Amino acid sequence: MRQIREILRQKILLGHTHRAIAASLGVSAGVVGETVSRAKQAGISAWQDVEQLEEPALGARLYGVKRAGGARPLPDPAELDIELRRKGVTLQLLHVEYLGRHPDGYRYTQFCNLYRAWKKRQGVVMRQVRRAGEKLFVDYSGGKPKIHDPTTGEAREVELFVAALGASSCAYAEATLTQSTPDWIQSHERAFEFFGGVTEVVVPDQLKAAVVGPCRYEPELQSTYEEFLAHYGVVCIPARQRKPRDKATAEAAVRLVQRWVLAKMRNQIFYSLNELNARIRELLVVVNQAPLRGYGVSRRELFERLDRPALKALPATRFVYGEWSACKLRLDYHVEADGHFYSAPHALAGEKLHIRISAGTIEIWLRRKRITSHQRSHKKGEYTTNPEHMPASHRAHAEWTPATLVAWACKIGPQTATLVATILREQPHPERGYRSCLGLKKLEKKYGSARLEAAAERVLVVSSHSYRSVAAILQRGIDRIPPITTPPENTQTVPHGNIRGPSYYQGESDVE
Repeated sequence: MRQIREILRQKILLGHTHRAIAASLGVSAGVVGETVSRAKQAGISAWQDVEQLEEPALGARLYGVKRAGGARPLPDPAELDIELRRKGVTLQLLHVEYLGRHPDGYRYTQFCNLYRAWKKRQGVVMRQVRRAGEKLFVDYSGGKPKIHDPTTGEAREVELFVAALGASSCAYAEATLTQSTPDWIQSHERAFEFFGGVTEVVVPDQLKAAVVGPCRYEPELQSTYEEFLAHYGVVCIPARQRKPRDKATAEAAVRLVQRWVLAKMRNQIFYSLNELNARIRELLVVVNQAPLRGYGVSRRELFERLDRPALKALPATRFVYGEWSACKLRLDYHVEADGHFYSAPHALAGEKLHIRISAGTIEIWLRRKRITSHQRSHKKGEYTTNPEHMPASHRAHAEWTPATLVAWACKIGPQTATLVATILREQPHPERGYRSCLGLKKLEKKYGSARLEAAAERVLVVSSHSYRSVAAILQRGIDRIPPITTPPENTQTVPHGNIRGPSYYQGESDVE
């Protein structure tokens, strides 16, 4: 095609001979002569006539005039464009099918040129071929709807989330209070449910709710958003910064929603987010069912034909939102989350961990592997400890509570049980009495139950209720010495002039 245009340029504009043109272009003089002859037959005599024609149209003009069968049947570029969005469909396959219907049709090169010439004349939005079910483009609208306080009438701007499928351009929109990560993720979830399936790729802008480390080549995704995408089996490919063509479908969808949804609601007042979103849903039906110019079908029809069969199924369960934070495991093998402390295996003390906080669960992760989880507690300053996370010595120490100590003392004997109960009651702080009783437990292992019971009886007699007193008795072996018994009462008195005896006092009350 380039040679046809150049032959005519040199002949019409420059006035070169056939031989000179043939020599400069490397073709025969006969080819030059035939091209010029065909141009005259087609009514092309001025360079302006050549210049205003596209190359495929120029070739069709020259080489279609002498065909006995008349003009060749043109392929339908809009239909070709729609079919190319299906998985595995190529121009070569479509050309074979075209020749099956029209054996005298255009050859492959001209077939492709005709389609590409049509494609070039379409808007910027339509230049990229989107495979069915492959990409979902998401963005927030710069124009924002409003909701009004029913009491004060004060207006508040809210965000407008917009999503569009790549192949059909079928659009979804909803209003949210903020662009925060929870709202961002929930909007994605509702968009997938609206379409009834999941795409392979999501293409967002590099906003903070999606990307925490902006980069042209390897942007770092926000942790919760990345987890959400993994739950749905979706890959995120953020658009490059300041490259709107990377998400041209989203840009077009935003303009579409602004013109045909926001503009239609400009004179309406909404008093709640639910009321606003209900109206947006109504207008979306109209938008998606409107015929596309140049295609003759609506976005909804294209969606049913292309995207819906190609979408992946929704997961069995909805995503459970959780926030992530980094921390180090303290020496007491606990981490802090929202003011409460949760245990992790003591061997990881000092390691850098990640905490995932959801509505009812606290999960602790090490290098993308969950190592433990706890039920979430909202009691500030308190501890939730799994005994399995404690060292053996700490676990043994923690197993002895006041109740278990009293139960142990009862097995030793009544004197020991009385002593333990008295220590726990008399000590000024529970932990101090607790430690004293653990000391008695250690003495029982060293000296035996019988000796501890005897020592307890001794300290109860002298009212010295302490671990140190019991330890001293056992160390000195005093518990082995028989206890001193009270001598029997002696009623006899030594005769003496100054000793009156009990009989002297017996009649005292009577005398008085």
